[in-house]
Amino acid sequence: MSKKIKIGLFGFGVVGEGLYKVLRQTPTLQASIEKICIKDAFKKRNAPVELFTTQKNDLLYNDDINIIVEVIDDAEAAFEIVKVALQNGKQVVSASKKMLAYHLPEILALQKKYQLSFLYESAACASIPVIRNLEEYYDNDLLHSLRAIVNGSTNYILTKMLEDQLSFKDALIHAQQLGFAESNPTLDIEGFDAVNKWCLLLAHAYGIVVHPDKILFNGIQHIGAIDADFASKNDYSIRLIAHAEKLQNGQIAAYVLPSFIKKTDALAFVRNEFNGVVIESSFADQQFFYGKGAGSFPTASALLSDIAALRYDYKYEYKKIHQSPTQLDNSFFLSIYLRYPIDAKMNTDNWVNFEIIDSTSCYAIAKANVTIDELLINDWWKQQNGISLIVLPLLNEQ
Repeated sequence: MSKKIKIGLFGFGVVGEGLYKVLRQTPTLQASIEKICIKDAFKKRNAPVELFTTQKNDLLYNDDINIIVEVIDDAEAAFEIVKVALQNGKQVVSASKKMLAYHLPEILALQKKYQLSFLYESAACASIPVIRNLEEYYDNDLLHSLRAIVNGSTNYILTKMLEDQLSFKDALIHAQQLGFAESNPTLDIEGFDAVNKWCLLLAHAYGIVVHPDKILFNGIQHIGAIDADFASKNDYSIRLIAHAEKLQNGQIAAYVLPSFIKKTDALAFVRNEFNGVVIESSFADQQFFYGKGAGSFPTASALLSDIAALRYDYKYEYKKIHQSPTQLDNSFFLSIYLRYPIDAKMNTDNWVNFEIIDSTSCYAIAKANVTIDELLINDWWKQQNGISLIVLPLLNEQ
């Protein structure tokens, strides 16, 4: 790439404006934003008006621009931008986790065809450089497990529920007031954002390319005071955990679910809007990554790192995908806690060791063992209000 980096930026929201500000404070990178594509031409923005356009082709077909950075929230529009950019010989940096998770096979094919870099560190855990580490540091190390908190909004809400005894509703409002949760928080609190990020990390950790629909996931929307009280009485914390582990058959068990964890667990120390990743491998043993997983500057810092890497034409090699891909094994048993209304419609025929451990005239709490596959196929537990399913620690973790 030429010494001068000239950027075409799609999107000027919290992240886009953050990148604009960060670049102005890092002149040694010799990178400048040449043009910014936005939807609303009349909205006032904190940048010179001549930078803005509503015409995407002003960026995609501009010969002076050599890097496209896209940080928009429309997954399909983002994919079209990425595709055309690569076809036109431009390197790409993206923060769009949904677009990446839903279109990863096509993106891999485009990178191979055009032999161009497409980097997306900011799409997983913002300021935590987990993708680059999985690509480089752990490229040949045997990963036993990967456990992470990848959504700052849900982590903030859970922290306030457990530590300050706020209701779910009040904790959510608090998160929205501070800008940690969107006005429409569905993608965060129902687990969609977390599973999209998890698909990216599974690709780099284990060579698994899988659509989010094939991963067992749920969010924190059904967690309430009863669950928080159970956690307190058993010396647990509750976190939305993305989990992957290598089984004895060489395949991978993976899911994203609310989980009870011991208060001594490294992820229990990840509070408020922060993210954390615990990687356990054969040679490096256990390592813990911690940092802000969202926000203007944390995300912009990851974008900046990717832009800087393009100066020397850095590419993801996807070694695990090409050399030693693995498969998901959904026959893996989870130990779960289930809190449900007495009149709930349930189908636990294929659940093992189902045992009611507490009950009142309104609700019951049970524990059981059940496979990932069963929870994927029969998701009645996910669809009904008032039912809370939380993963329990294994006996050797308690």
